[in-house]
Amino acid sequence: MGNILNNDELARYARHIAIPEFGVAGQEKLKQASVLVIGSGGLGSPLLLYLAAAGVGHIGIVDFDNIEDSNLQRQVLFNVSDIGKSKAETAKERLLKLNPHIRITVHKTAFTKDNALDIIKDYDVVADGTDNFPTRYLVNDASVLAGKVNVYASIFRFEGQVSVFNYPNEDGTRGPNYRDMFPEPPPPGLVPNCAEGGVLGVLPGIVGSIQAAEVIKVLTGVGEPLVGRMFFIDVASFTTRTLKVHKTDVEITELIDYQEFCGLKPKDEKPVKEITVRELEGLRNLGNDFHLIDVREPYEYDIANLEADLIPLGTIAQHLESIPRDKKVIIHCRSGKRSADAIRTLQDLYPFDNLYNLKGGILAYAREIDNSIPTY
Repeated sequence: MGNILNNDELARYARHIAIPEFGVAGQEKLKQASVLVIGSGGLGSPLLLYLAAAGVGHIGIVDFDNIEDSNLQRQVLFNVSDIGKSKAETAKERLLKLNPHIRITVHKTAFTKDNALDIIKDYDVVADGTDNFPTRYLVNDASVLAGKVNVYASIFRFEGQVSVFNYPNEDGTRGPNYRDMFPEPPPPGLVPNCAEGGVLGVLPGIVGSIQAAEVIKVLTGVGEPLVGRMFFIDVASFTTRTLKVHKTDVEITELIDYQEFCGLKPKDEKPVKEITVRELEGLRNLGNDFHLIDVREPYEYDIANLEADLIPLGTIAQHLESIPRDKKVIIHCRSGKRSADAIRTLQDLYPFDNLYNLKGGILAYAREIDNSIPTY
């Protein structure tokens, strides 16, 4: 039987092969393996880089996003010249330059309940690098139904977590999955995503590298994967802990509507009254009496503001008494969406008839009135 690895690969992977527990056999397992990475952003960047460098033979990338300025603080696969390009296609190009001995398949599409099982069927392991609850539950359920191991990771601000779900046991059963740890999603809005709550740029590098190590352990059989355990790290205090994850009686029989399951299904939204930025400026120039409220987060206010009262959206319901009823109240955010949500929340709590949404938010104000305002 001929060697699976050629001479170039034997030289490239020499430091792997030198590990007694790993050897040529471990490297050959990596070359014959396939991994589907869902998301090529903060977690996906280090995960993909290290899986490619390690010599995983076939890597699939699921991502339909394009690269933005704000990605570059943590998504180390990309650089300034890549802004506006497809993440998945750009990742493929970069990874093949890193290791031409592997094969990469791009799935430039959203991962949905309609395509999930078809996409993952051709891969040995799924690695979840997503950043929202509906997709996490979808990845988990699809992995369970397809009989695939799901190497999970997530990040937020200074904290990260990693686990290995749906791992096959020797008796033919499977280890715990994501629903055993988190049977139900948190209420909508309780846990902000990274765009809203922020994330330390180096954190996904640390957590994504740990996730890559778990994938390699699963594929090669080297070491003890995080099966039945959830690893937590807080880089602010640099503390770690590991919790046990126990198998429950949760049953997964089909893929469902995960937006609805997570309480994120769009509702028929009540229309709100609006005012344009030019109308706002007119009120200011005439000296008209009105009250301006900003429902963004404090860090956004520090970057750019219209000298409004700051009441973040998540706290708006606790400030009913501070909102005037006897004058025009104009509420704004960055683009107009959060401020419209704030108005609907307030009107559900009290019959306000004097609330106006600033159409287009501070972005429109910067574009039409004062282009010196940062749009971040």
